[in-house]
Amino acid sequence: MAASRGTLLLATVLVILSLFVSPISGYWKASRTRTRRPSSRRSWSSGGATWYGSPYGAGSDGGACGYQSAVGQRPFSSMIAAGGSSFFKSGKGCGACYQVKCTGNKACSGRPVTVVITDSCPDGICASEDHFDMSGTAFGAMANRGMADRLRSAGQLRIHYARVPCKYNGMNIVFKVDAGSNPFYLSVLIMYQAGDGDLSAVDIMQGGCAPGHHNDHGQPWMAMKQSWGALWLLQSNNGKPLQAPFSFRLTSGSGKVLEVTNAIPSGWTAGTSYSSSVNYAS
Repeated sequence: MAASRGTLLLATVLVILSLFVSPISGYWKASRTRTRRPSSRRSWSSGGATWYGSPYGAGSDGGACGYQSAVGQRPFSSMIAAGGSSFFKSGKGCGACYQVKCTGNKACSGRPVTVVITDSCPDGICASEDHFDMSGTAFGAMANRGMADRLRSAGQLRIHYARVPCKYNGMNIVFKVDAGSNPFYLSVLIMYQAGDGDLSAVDIMQGGCAPGHHNDHGQPWMAMKQSWGALWLLQSNNGKPLQAPFSFRLTSGSGKVLEVTNAIPSGWTAGTSYSSSVNYAS
């Protein structure tokens, strides 16, 4: 009988111990098998920022990229910046997107805002550092609620910035024929490229030829010349009018290629914008 009581007592003790040991053991087992999610932290660089134009405006009317009044309209919506040489890149930085944030002023929210390069800031402080001369709207957007005017009164800020993909929420690339174009001279403003945003090269195909086929000159594509900013041009070299419709092969700053077939139709008119049906992935 005593042995039975001893056996029962030992079994009871073991059950009680298991109640303490099992949860602790299970906890450490879960800790050892926990997986860490990949880090999504962005790499930030240091630079400077000022602002220009109206406190609530879009900087200047178009600036050195040639976007004209589009800078104050959707999708740019005045969230633009003039870039120093390291951003403007002699016009080939036009359209690139950056996130910018400030933290060194009490009015700074610390939240990043996204701006598009639409203008050049070639002199002064812009020539001595990585610098954004932002629109008054974009500069004020870095502030805490109700403190935009206070932040703008600082005039100049230290900021952190990062290159980011451009996102235009379903909007496709637009080709605007410059007002000075004629049957022998075609100048085109190209806007709203998603992804990289900028362009390093543009080729054109005349006459509505399908991509991969030769045009009348025996070449599938002809390289366009960067005119200035985001405008690219082609001149007739044989005394004959250029042949529409025009297809384009775009090469982004990182080398991504996109073909846009018959983007500008026959019967085109100078000063008119033509929206395509494609865009880069963002």
